[in-house]
Amino acid sequence: MHTPSTAATRHFSGTYAEARAKFLDAAAMRGAAIESFVLPTHRGALGEELATDAALIGTRDAKKLLLVTSGTHGPEGFCGSGAQLATLRDADLLGRLEQAGVALLLVHAVNPHGFSHLHRTNEDNIDLNRNHIDFGAPLPVNAQYAEVEPLVLPATWPPTPADEAAMAAYVEKHGMRAFRAAVTRGQYSSPDGLFYGGIAPSWSNRTMRAILRSYAASATHIGWIDIHTGLGPYGHGEKIYPGRNAPADLAQAHAWWGADVFAPFAGDSASADVSGPVVSIAYDECPDASIAPMGLEFGTLPDSEVLTRLRADTWLRRHPEAPDAQKREIRQQLRDAFYCDNDEWKGMVLGQTRVVLLQTLLGLKKA
Repeated sequence: MHTPSTAATRHFSGTYAEARAKFLDAAAMRGAAIESFVLPTHRGALGEELATDAALIGTRDAKKLLLVTSGTHGPEGFCGSGAQLATLRDADLLGRLEQAGVALLLVHAVNPHGFSHLHRTNEDNIDLNRNHIDFGAPLPVNAQYAEVEPLVLPATWPPTPADEAAMAAYVEKHGMRAFRAAVTRGQYSSPDGLFYGGIAPSWSNRTMRAILRSYAASATHIGWIDIHTGLGPYGHGEKIYPGRNAPADLAQAHAWWGADVFAPFAGDSASADVSGPVVSIAYDECPDASIAPMGLEFGTLPDSEVLTRLRADTWLRRHPEAPDAQKREIRQQLRDAFYCDNDEWKGMVLGQTRVVLLQTLLGLKKA
């Protein structure tokens, strides 16, 4: 008999390649319709093919669709993939979905390059949750970013005491909230900087739009859960509402998922009010559907430590001449910032994800 920890652990993987193979096998076992979108320009860290894989259980013309995405931010895919695997192996949940006439669409590894190479950003250093904007309009301006970039990305790593003092002085003057917003909400001026949004739609952006057009065209109601890690208390899944700032939409999110749904635009979320999240494309591609989006964010390490490791990762991209030992250390530390490779955390992830999926199913049934 399996212990609960063993049962939880078996859904998770140690590499992108392993996660993808497990996902495709489990989806095939369930008779899912599978479609792979291969990234044509790059290979993985192990030389493997990189792809975003879509698996549909149910009919393509279903009116109600439950969509679960993983790996928007690279190594956050370790968590999201594990949750998707557990869902594919959850006969009870799948039976409830079928009985309710709700189709399930799992999109594995929105950002396969970052998942494989252990970067939060994609092959072009683009943060995908800053890339889904209207590029026909002027790019968003983050005037404060230019001032903070030299503080968060110093010339050498680790930062010198003088570097740390300069950053502390900025925080002292402007406050931690303003500092974090300047760094994290997104910027479009520094291609090798932090939280870069790009100057055109990324491959992942175009791929996700194609997936929605193909699989959600008939849907009148869509519940979209995008699984993330790295913000908030250890093991806690914060329910973040990343949708439109419309009272009726936010009220629907609270009706489906409870009072503990937080909206970045209201200032009560662990997340910054970011420009261009992936889920926002549902409003473009499915304009006639009712959209209920959630970013399900699982905490790992203290926020300041996660940001420090992201800074190190971005610094490393600027310094390919760094010693191999330092590269390995930074890669491993980034992985650990977004994936707690222990039974306790994995069990917390799976339990809370299942509750959210059941809540979403009930919301779709009543819609």
